[in-house]
Amino acid sequence: MKKLLVATIPMLLAGCSYYNSFVERMQTDTQQYQCDEKPLTVKLNNNKQMVNFVYNNDYLSLTQGLSASGARYTDGVYVFWSKGDSATVYRKDTVVLNNCQLQNPRR
Repeated sequence: MKKLLVATIPMLLAGCSYYNSFVERMQTDTQQYQCDEKPLTVKLNNNKQMVNFVYNNDYLSLTQGLSASGARYTDGVYVFWSKGDSATVYRKDTVVLNNCQLQNPRR
């Protein structure tokens, strides 16, 4: 009986991990932008109020901050600011990705 229990526990834990990963993917929306400089793929998780994307080979995770208009996400260095179908990325108050337009927006 103990051997069965010892063998079952790792399978149950693996199942929980898989389920959590599945739920996380379901709550994440991938958005494709075309910026003046290059394309940008943003993973938006409304549940966690954060966005993730790669810029200059760095994986960035930005959390939602205060915004008078649109949605603003920051990590203290980078800012991703979107409003409607457009977005801008800043690094320390300098625009690094400008005029980003959402591709195939949902209406």
